[in-house]
Amino acid sequence: MLSVPARRSAVLDPSSQPEVVSAFWKGIDVFRPIALLYAAYSLWDRPTDLTRPALAWSVLAVLGAWTVFLVFFRRRRLWLVLVELALGAGAILATRLVDTDAAIEAGARTLPTFWPAAGVVSAAVLLGRRGGIPAAVFIGVVDVVEVRQATPNTVNNIVLLLLIGALIGYACDLAREGHAKLREALVLEARVRERERLARTVHDGVLQTLAFINRRGGELGEQSAVLGAMAAEQERILRALVSGTSPEDTEAAVTGDTDLRQSLARYAGGRVQLVAPADPVPVPPRVAGELTAAVGAALDNVRQHAGEDAQAWVLLEDAGDDVVITVRDNGVGMPSGRLEQAAAAGRLGASSSIRGRLADLGGEARYSGREGSGVTVEMRAPRSGAPEGDR
Repeated sequence: MLSVPARRSAVLDPSSQPEVVSAFWKGIDVFRPIALLYAAYSLWDRPTDLTRPALAWSVLAVLGAWTVFLVFFRRRRLWLVLVELALGAGAILATRLVDTDAAIEAGARTLPTFWPAAGVVSAAVLLGRRGGIPAAVFIGVVDVVEVRQATPNTVNNIVLLLLIGALIGYACDLAREGHAKLREALVLEARVRERERLARTVHDGVLQTLAFINRRGGELGEQSAVLGAMAAEQERILRALVSGTSPEDTEAAVTGDTDLRQSLARYAGGRVQLVAPADPVPVPPRVAGELTAAVGAALDNVRQHAGEDAQAWVLLEDAGDDVVITVRDNGVGMPSGRLEQAAAAGRLGASSSIRGRLADLGGEARYSGREGSGVTVEMRAPRSGAPEGDR
């Protein structure tokens, strides 16, 4: 259910109204003049019974002026509903001034007939059940005051008003709640898409740079190793931030294990399918970061070299002490010796971004495939990564 502030915002902002509520407002605009015409016909049909026919026509003239006013004044506000309810109640009570007691006791129609129902429906549409039911009770009490002794016809009218106020109000409540949830879902979807776009941008640039500094710092030693450790820590924190986790989750990402399934989930979609176990695959953040970056590099190779229509599959396996990730595509394949040629030409996507990362973790990456049959990369690494002294 929506909170009170959310409901109030939905009521006061006309642009936030769902189509069902707008349709109810249009229906009321049609109902109001029809009810007024029926009241005028009822008054014209029995002029000899009235004690003050001029007053009766004056009351209907006021209701007519209000009806015309609402045709041109399209904004719906609470004060308008209250005025309409007051006009309806006044017209009902005016029946005592224009009709005889005998006619009223015999069950004659009230002066406005069912025109006051427009105020009840307006309250229900504007405020939901919280407005429709009290408005129906108010008009019902006025009906009882007008007849002084409730007749079966009066009771039936009151019951109908209560049903109208409650059901239309309930329908509008449901429509607003559903509309608000839809808007929240659309906003969330937009945020997720923007976060994914930002994550891709950061991953392709900043994160890979930090990972490279970490790796090179460890190789150079001394002060460079300290710089590499700082870069690794910032890389893990940044990965947590771009994934949309809370500060507490971010800290956990730095010090605790990371579910490798969630790290790889960013690549799923489009021409990439991810197949992962049903249970979490927890690994240290450093291992998750390196494996995720290696998979990203492998998928970059698929996009660049496998062909425009190539599809890729990422298979994650929990092998006990090891984790195994297989990236396979159905692209144009890879001729023999292509990896060695690329490394010699300075293109380090496979030798550094993939094999280098796996070697740092104490694992390995194996390529298989031939020209015309796609490429498969199997990455296997210890779950805990390589010990500090072995990196």
